Amino acid sequence: MTAQMITVAAALVALVAVAQHGIWRFSRTAVTIAHEGGHALVAVLSGRRLSGIRLHSDTSGLTVSRGRPTGLGMVFTALAGYVAPSLLGLGVAELVRLQYTRVLLTLVLALLLATLVYVRNVYGGFAVLVTVAMVGLIGWYGTPGIRLAFCTTLAWFLLFGGVRAVAELRRGRRYRPGSDADQLAALTGVPAAGWVGLFTIVSLGAVVLGGWWLLGSLLIAAR
Repeated sequence: MTAQMITVAAALVALVAVAQHGIWRFSRTAVTIAHEGGHALVAVLSGRRLSGIRLHSDTSGLTVSRGRPTGLGMVFTALAGYVAPSLLGLGVAELVRLQYTRVLLTLVLALLLATLVYVRNVYGGFAVLVTVAMVGLIGWYGTPGIRLAFCTTLAWFLLFGGVRAVAELRRGRRYRPGSDADQLAALTGVPAAGWVGLFTIVSLGAVVLGGWWLLGSLLIAAR
């Protein structure tokens, strides 16, 4: 199977994993890990103290950090969650385009292990450990073709998953008091709908740019 065929097949697999409701109920946990990991990373980078991460079986999550309850650090920490899967998907897509699949899997594994240190509930620890095991096995024992297929699917999944997560927020499933958008509205005075709009722009823009990186060589070859 050529790299172009792998790219198209990976996109279809990822689309099914995100669009099919029954599969999404389980696969969304990976998006939640990225979401909460985004909160955690920015909290640490902004000087806040990370207290813990919780991942729940209904695919919701919670990241708790300590520090000033207002200010840019808190704003960026709240902002990071919904954009994290899409931006991570962009990073994965770029490393796939450069064919750095082993480096990519090593980085993903390192991020997962760092996340695991701060997980504070049993289900969350189990979910991250399963993901660590899968990434580790593919990284160590997978052939170049298998690594490429997995990494390409991961890129598409994060890009598509970022869009669906924001769409769920926008439709109201997760758009409730206490959501990231509501927290940002309270912190900045900008209405929650404005933050949902920003999340939408970032997630859709990431799909367009990441898709171009992944499919660019295929489109050029077809000319």
